[in-house]
Amino acid sequence: MQTYENDQPISLDAYETLADDYAAVVDSNPYNAYYERPTTRSLLGDVEGKRVLDAGSGSGSYSEWLVNRGADVFAIEVSPKLVQFSRQRLGERVEVRQADLRKPLDFLQTASFDLIVCPLVLHYIEDWSNVLAEFHRILKQDGYLVFSIHHPWMEITLLGNNYFETELVEDNWKRRNGEYVKMRYFRRPLSQTLSSLAQAGFEIEQLVEPQPTEECQMKYPAIYEQLSLQPWFLCIRARKK
Repeated sequence: MQTYENDQPISLDAYETLADDYAAVVDSNPYNAYYERPTTRSLLGDVEGKRVLDAGSGSGSYSEWLVNRGADVFAIEVSPKLVQFSRQRLGERVEVRQADLRKPLDFLQTASFDLIVCPLVLHYIEDWSNVLAEFHRILKQDGYLVFSIHHPWMEITLLGNNYFETELVEDNWKRRNGEYVKMRYFRRPLSQTLSSLAQAGFEIEQLVEPQPTEECQMKYPAIYEQLSLQPWFLCIRARKK
């Protein structure tokens, strides 16, 4: 997450405020549980026996899914409250460390991971060069990065001004108590997403615009209709050259 105020991640305060709400609904939220997560998981392949970095673990849902399928998982998360939620959820099965992806991951060895999963995190970082360089460093040869981000079409339609610029945008996220929290993140054109990966030494294997699941249709028909017509997230699998 790029510097915004006091050299802290731009949405750290917001996530500290939202942590309880986020942890309570992440396993049933239609945008996560029945849209982004099924698609991102489909790009991971067989994870049994693989060393996996969960980069931006939130409250631990991806780490739990991975370790239940035989992966050796290490998790990092910038929000102290979400780190605690992850540790409560995962116990001793996964080591969870607080870390800022904008900074060097010096505590992780070079060429030590088979896979990195980074779900809905990178749009909080303005300049991807450092984080992608670190991901490339810690991946083994032919290791791969799977990540999801906000779809640039959605953001330019709802929030942005100039599609071809990387823009800081603001949105208001509603809490369960009805209050709103201001969330900040960066919208960038698709061309910049792809070129950043190439410049960091990654080769794109798959790029998927998710479709909502049948369960989403049954539980959230209005959201299902919206997501069936308009892309909300973008999911990418890229291999280390």
